[in-house]
Amino acid sequence: MAYQKLSRKSGPRRALLRGLVTSFLKAGKIETTAARAAAIRPIAEKMVTLAKKGDLHSRRQALAYLLDEDVLTKLFEKIGPKLEGRAGGYTRTVPIGPRRGDSAPMVILELLSE
Repeated sequence: MAYQKLSRKSGPRRALLRGLVTSFLKAGKIETTAARAAAIRPIAEKMVTLAKKGDLHSRRQALAYLLDEDVLTKLFEKIGPKLEGRAGGYTRTVPIGPRRGDSAPMVILELLSE
């Protein structure tokens, strides 16, 4: 399977992923389920790759996906240049145990600061 459905139809799933990626890039760290983290990780990596390119076309592609222009500015002015020397692997997943209500495996997805 090329992507995870997360028990949602395509519209709500796309909205969930856009919101999670925007929140993740805004905070630099997010606590979520392992399945959601696995789904947003490649998208967040793609956004950082676009920020590393830094041209206008990349900026517009990122803006078409992200929900907040302040996050776009942070991505292109702080995160992209900071990870310029790194060739991928911009995120880290740290397991934190099961969620109390339904025992879903929880993780902290964090952006590496190199």
